[in-house]
Amino acid sequence: MDDYDFRAYRVVSSIVSSAQGDVTGDGILDHVYLTGIRTQDSPFIQEITLVVQDGGRGRITRVPLQENAGYNPRLFLGDFTGNRVSDILISIDSGGSGGIMYHYIYSFVNNMPRLLFDFNRYNETYSYEVTYKDNFKVEAISKANQKKYIIDLTYKGADYLNEIYDANGKLKQPISGFVNPLSGLYPVDFDSNQVYELLAYQKIAGRYNADSLGYYLNTLAWRGNQFTLANQNVAIFGA
Repeated sequence: MDDYDFRAYRVVSSIVSSAQGDVTGDGILDHVYLTGIRTQDSPFIQEITLVVQDGGRGRITRVPLQENAGYNPRLFLGDFTGNRVSDILISIDSGGSGGIMYHYIYSFVNNMPRLLFDFNRYNETYSYEVTYKDNFKVEAISKANQKKYIIDLTYKGADYLNEIYDANGKLKQPISGFVNPLSGLYPVDFDSNQVYELLAYQKIAGRYNADSLGYYLNTLAWRGNQFTLANQNVAIFGA
């Protein structure tokens, strides 16, 4: 796309990521781009926009993103719905200390953009409660499916435990932790059927963000007209 018909658009924008695949469903490779405004002397990119050129007719469609500024914007093309047409996964790093990321998935069949996954909706749907308990335990509850997980804190060591527990293993005061918003969304074909599921990472934190206790790992699969929770695990750190 060196001298592509983006001359007017490229006055302020440039291509920051690109991929090829059939996203319109006509069997012809399409050109998929992310464009954005680069910041001088910084990797920060603003006004990130999805641009699709129909490989058959040359038609160009631009889709503005709601969260359109960040770092390292990138594309992945793959079938998430089982219709044998590639969908478009967009990932953008927020750059914040919590490692939060922005993710969207679009279907583009017949040149009609359809939003399949929005990270904001995901974060609203999957909420949690994290509560420190006596005897060096943390209880993590996933509200979406009402599942409870117990994390053993003894691997944290004596200095950590002595700050919050007395000699009998009782909490000195109530402590609540939290779970970060989505910090990673990875396409994985768990069933080896050429249809991708989504593996979502969310960090479980204790008293502060750097006090990591583990991760919620949610596997999402397309069912009917939306992504639903197919499997959930909590991953903890070893000692």
